[in-house]
Amino acid sequence: MVERRLGALPASAEFLRRLDLAGIIDELCPVRDVAHVTHGQVIEVLVANRLSAPAPLVQVSDWARERAVEEVFGIEAGLLNDDRLGRALDAIAPQIEQIIGTVGAQAIAGFGIDCAQLHWDMTSISLYGDYEVQEEGYPQARHGHPKDRRPDLKQIQAGLAVTGGGGIPVFHRTYSGGAAEVAQVVGAMTACGRCPRNATS
Repeated sequence: MVERRLGALPASAEFLRRLDLAGIIDELCPVRDVAHVTHGQVIEVLVANRLSAPAPLVQVSDWARERAVEEVFGIEAGLLNDDRLGRALDAIAPQIEQIIGTVGAQAIAGFGIDCAQLHWDMTSISLYGDYEVQEEGYPQARHGHPKDRRPDLKQIQAGLAVTGGGGIPVFHRTYSGGAAEVAQVVGAMTACGRCPRNATS
């Protein structure tokens, strides 16, 4: 007799399918016909993993063996090794903005989320370490004005827009640690203003 924990996997799977997460990713990040699973299928299971077992992102295949992943998602645990997860994450990285926007539009339309009023909030994430070499094109760890009053540490800043009713996150941006908060507001408001219109078009 084989025992596996079911937990919230069926609920997660239902929401992910209503959002068409796997379909959206597979359209933007196709795989070769010989692949056992698509990038969309892998990311779908990975999202379920993050929702039910938010631990360091290693040995997801062991988690899948203990849970009813094969029964709910139709994917064998052995196909979710660290290398396969890494390939899926690498594949979606160049398309992440498109994926987030499309999934967000699907959620707004499918679940009737009211985006007439959004609340924008900024926070800072303090970092330990030197960060001497940083890849261009991404927010940079810099000294700034951290919310936790640790000016001795470098930081990254993050902004999140949530709906006025229900506080549902619909938009986010990350910024370099030294970026002036006031200068970010106009760009964030402009980008937020485009989201609801795009979602209903």
